[in-house]
Amino acid sequence: MLKRHRVIAALSATAMLGGSALALAPAASAKPTSLGDILLADTKKDGSPSYDRNKADFDILTAAVLTVLADDPHSAVSVLTDPNVKLTAFIPNDAAFKKTAKALGLKAVKEAKVANRLVAVLGVNKVEKVLLYHVVPGMKITSKMAAASDGARLETALGKKIGVNVRDSGKIFLRDANRKVANPQIIAVDINKDKDNKQIAHVINSVLLPF
Repeated sequence: MLKRHRVIAALSATAMLGGSALALAPAASAKPTSLGDILLADTKKDGSPSYDRNKADFDILTAAVLTVLADDPHSAVSVLTDPNVKLTAFIPNDAAFKKTAKALGLKAVKEAKVANRLVAVLGVNKVEKVLLYHVVPGMKITSKMAAASDGARLETALGKKIGVNVRDSGKIFLRDANRKVANPQIIAVDINKDKDNKQIAHVINSVLLPF
C-alpha cells in the first residue's frame, strides 16, 4: 500500500498565474495545507482513490498519481512528496480531466471511468509525463508574481516548456504542445499559499498535454 505522503507525488503544473480575476481558495482564515494534503483529501483509508460527484476536487488526478507510483515508486513525480522541494504545481480538477478526455475522444462520464480510460489509452509512461508537465521545479510562483508573466516560457519537470498568456482581462492561460485541445485557464490561485510553504498550487480547467 502506498503511504499517504507519497501519493501527492504527481500534481500538475507549470507557469505563472495571477490576476485579480482569478478565484482564491481556500479562505484566508483556513489553515494552509501541503500539496499532498490537497490530493489526498478524499482518498480511502487504504490509500486508494475515492470518487464522488464533486467536479471541483482532484479525484482523477489522485488516481493518476497513485497509478504511476504503484508502477514505479521511484518515479520523478515523487518530488511532490517532499515539502522541502520548492516548486509550482498546476492542478487539473475533475472537471478539467473530463473536459480533456472528451476533447481527446475518450467516451467516459464517471470519474472512475475517465481515470481508467486515460491510463488505458495513454499508458502509465505517458500519464507520468503528463503529470511532470504540470510541475515547475525550483520556483514558487505566486499570483502576484504572475501579474507580469505574459509571454514567459517555463521549463517543467518533464524538461519541456509551457507558455504563459496573460489576457487584458487579467485571466491567465497556459500554452502547451497540443494544439487540438483548448489551452488551460488558471481558475484558482494560491490554494495553499503560506510563507512557510515551499510549494504552491493553482487550479487549471483542462489538462496540459506535452504531446
